[in-house]
Amino acid sequence: MNVVLSSVFLVVTPVDGRLHIDGLSQLIQNQLGGSPCDGSAFVFCNRARTRLKLLCWDGNGVWLAQRRLHRGAFVWPRSSDKQMTLTDAQWNWLVAGVDWQRLSATPTANWIV
Repeated sequence: MNVVLSSVFLVVTPVDGRLHIDGLSQLIQNQLGGSPCDGSAFVFCNRARTRLKLLCWDGNGVWLAQRRLHRGAFVWPRSSDKQMTLTDAQWNWLVAGVDWQRLSATPTANWIV
């Protein structure tokens, strides 16, 4: 898949894992006010945070990819925002199942040995 994405958006609210291209596209349009064909990728997670779905437009059609963890859960934001943008590094850590939110955390200044 040779797709140049303008942004990767996490859709923070969990979605029904049975939704496919049409249902996820409708969610993007109706709840987020976006377009599934704007060159961005939209990432969805189920309530258990064990499955991710990625929806993106390549200029000719829509791709839907799914990733499932066999153990553990994806680290997912708990935010009042409906969506958030990820950097490339955060995306790579997220799909690997690593706590990508800790990558930019500042160390505590009062560490005692």
